[in-house]
Amino acid sequence: MTNSVTLLGTKGGPAIRPGTPMPTSMLVEMDGQRLLVDAGLGVTRGVCDAGVALTELDAILITHLHSDHYLELGPLLHTAWTAGLKKPLTVWGPDGLAHYWEKFLDSMAFDIELRVRDEGRPDLASLVTIERLAQGCFSFNGLLIETMLNVHPPIEESYALKISGSHHRVVLSGDTAPMEAMVTFAKGADLLVHEAMLTAGIEALCARVGNGDDRLRIHLERSHSAAGEVAKIAAAAGVKRLALNHLIPSDDPDFGPEDWKCEVSAHWNGPWDLGVDNMRIELE
Repeated sequence: MTNSVTLLGTKGGPAIRPGTPMPTSMLVEMDGQRLLVDAGLGVTRGVCDAGVALTELDAILITHLHSDHYLELGPLLHTAWTAGLKKPLTVWGPDGLAHYWEKFLDSMAFDIELRVRDEGRPDLASLVTIERLAQGCFSFNGLLIETMLNVHPPIEESYALKISGSHHRVVLSGDTAPMEAMVTFAKGADLLVHEAMLTAGIEALCARVGNGDDRLRIHLERSHSAAGEVAKIAAAAGVKRLALNHLIPSDDPDFGPEDWKCEVSAHWNGPWDLGVDNMRIELE
């Protein structure tokens, strides 16, 4: 196993349309561990397309409770179980995630109980442990995982993650407005994966999918990060590589890679990637 981060889904927001990328999820492979970060729609297929069996996941982390980050967590775990999951699996997430999991199990009780009785499968509920994610740090199988509350109103419990192994350090911003603390948090990281919003595309996005007032625009502008601001953070933090993820907009034919390049290159001259689904970024 190489050390890498795979962007399984790169779209910001929950909606998909013909030809669009899938919502957010990432696979971090480091020091022999496979960590899934977020579980948006399409994550189960994404993990398999990355060449990883669902039963090979070692842990899952959910950054916050917007649907595009955990909608498919239950189906992913259920599908892993039907694929032969037998080892315990820990899922870390904000307050409320345990309630989601409990109700998912309730919704699938008929199928789960039938398969336990009819196929001899282990009890699914006993295989999965939901742990509360909180600001701080903890170790997991030789990796150090650090968490930092980010700025994603109106959600108060939303996290950036730093995952450090024996030779590599990766920072994942989560959904967040630009924050000075991210510079310190990401200092010297091998890779910063940061959500990004294309300033020029917001007007078109709001006109296309807005709800007739300015609430969508207000949410985007106070809760997400313009690509140029992300580039400034990467430069100030001195990261080795930058990748843009959770792209807003991600499916507007009037905006493409050159638009993103224009906004990023004004503030960052290091290596960077514009995220696309299934992009694998090797850690040098």
